Amino acid sequence: MIRIRGFTLIELMIVVAILGIIAAIALPSYQNQVRDGRRADCTAVLLQARQLMERHYSKNYDYGTPAPVGIPVKAPIDGTANYYAITLAAGATTFTLTATPGTAQAGDGCGVLTINQAGVKTAADGTVDNCWR
Repeated sequence: MIRIRGFTLIELMIVVAILGIIAAIALPSYQNQVRDGRRADCTAVLLQARQLMERHYSKNYDYGTPAPVGIPVKAPIDGTANYYAITLAAGATTFTLTATPGTAQAGDGCGVLTINQAGVKTAADGTVDNCWR
């Protein structure tokens, strides 16, 4: 008798079902890790911009006049990606840097991140410790 080797349809369906279950579990976790990485890059950009503002103040004794040079307008700074839009509101003795998430970060629970001249960090959801790591 000749024995035919190969996989049965049932065996293939079981493998496909197992792969589907693994993908359903792994994909959301992967997406959360990507969002966390993008947020970490954004917080680093905000801290760098805060340092630039302090240098500007030490030279001019004013946060806003003349206008600070080199403040980033997006995060990440390099490349074409724009996951966060960075804005600056500056006066003579105060400033606030705000990072607003773009559509790629829409699922991130932290939302809008801010930091001011006193180093006070905020997050839209209120959990600064989780959002500013």
